[in-house]
Amino acid sequence: MSAALAKGQNGPIAVNDVVISIQLSVAADLSALLVKDNGKVRSDADFVFFNQPNGPGVRLQPGPAGQPASLAVSLNAIPADIDQIRAVITLDDSSSNFGRSAPPTATVSDASGNQLFQYRIDGLSSESIVIALELYRRGGAWKVRAVGQGYAGGFAALVTDHGVSVDDSPAPAAPPPPPAYTPPPPPQQPYQQAPPPQPFQQAPPPPQPYQQTPPPPNYPPPSYPPAAAPPPYTPAPAGYAAPQAQPPSGGGEVNLQKGRPVSLQKGQKVTLRKEGGVALTTLRMGLGWDPVKTRGMFGNRTPDIDLDASAVLCAEDRIVDVAYYGQLTSKDGSVRHQGDNLTGEGEGDDEVIAVDLTRIPPHVSTIIFIVTSYKGHTFEQVSNAFCRLVDATTNAELARYSLQGGMAFTGMVMATVYRSGNEWKLQAIGEGMQAKHPGEAAPQLSRFIQRN
Repeated sequence: MSAALAKGQNGPIAVNDVVISIQLSVAADLSALLVKDNGKVRSDADFVFFNQPNGPGVRLQPGPAGQPASLAVSLNAIPADIDQIRAVITLDDSSSNFGRSAPPTATVSDASGNQLFQYRIDGLSSESIVIALELYRRGGAWKVRAVGQGYAGGFAALVTDHGVSVDDSPAPAAPPPPPAYTPPPPPQQPYQQAPPPQPFQQAPPPPQPYQQTPPPPNYPPPSYPPAAAPPPYTPAPAGYAAPQAQPPSGGGEVNLQKGRPVSLQKGQKVTLRKEGGVALTTLRMGLGWDPVKTRGMFGNRTPDIDLDASAVLCAEDRIVDVAYYGQLTSKDGSVRHQGDNLTGEGEGDDEVIAVDLTRIPPHVSTIIFIVTSYKGHTFEQVSNAFCRLVDATTNAELARYSLQGGMAFTGMVMATVYRSGNEWKLQAIGEGMQAKHPGEAAPQLSRFIQRN
């Protein structure tokens, strides 16, 4: 039978292997800091978190459905100069706090799952990070203490204060969004129209048919006035019609052409329709990039760039759903993320999002496709990144948009797919933001939602 601990209380641990787990109703992550008697880590290897799940005697293991991973600790494998193991809970949404939900509960169990201690962490309010428990040495034995200490300085301050090196240009890695992401409401700010389109450039025909997966689409508004009539079409033998008129030099709306993918520039739009005005129904948005080795945030590491594609579904002025690496399918099933690529290794698309426009709920007006850099690298450190739109029925590439380099942002709004009357349109955006995952991006997306 487990013992209930109150803040500051401790208890003896008489087993070698224990598991620290947490239960809470919001998205969060569990990590561990192994510190000496001075409260500092010996090296960055003593920080156990999502991107470094194994440390000396401590490892992260998957938790129950809907709950964060747990910490498995082998006390007899903890190095002799480690005095404490601090278990840290970090909310995925750093703009939120523990005071908005039921208090989290931390549990210490043995390897067989028998609960030894339980600590309900009451009294939290404005904090988004809390040191929940610590295991510590006392007289040659191990004990557990209920800490419950909130940390107001943020995740970067927490790890820095414990001696973790964060001297690289990117910010320290934050724990990943949980399986069920619920974004905060976007701030009420005046809608800003996307920048005017740039001159259109037609891409040359590809040397061979593309067989890779597609790029992320953009997001539409609740209802839109009928779109302006496109330039006249001349029917082709099959596939998409090639327009007879070139787009205006100042930008304007671009038409899809069979066998000739459009090279989009910032602000340009594409009407998602086939030859004869037949609307496209199933799309794929593909993201690709090349790995760039840099000096890592932890000592001499050189981590690969980890970009993540997400599709954010919006209605009116709010976010209603998201498909990303933590929730691969939207709740209505219309948008499906096909999995996370952690490095960008390999040719072609690294991440793909499939969209069935016929299944998008009527109240969803806009789908915003974003790219975020999970490890905090900026787009100054990303090489050859692009997104491309593919017709999922024919596997033909329709349009491509290349990310511009040299921007000191950790996130990018790539494109939106939005309703325009009875049609769907795509617009290349290319606007930077500071966000390492969709939860941090959500408050910054309001101005990209198309409205009447």
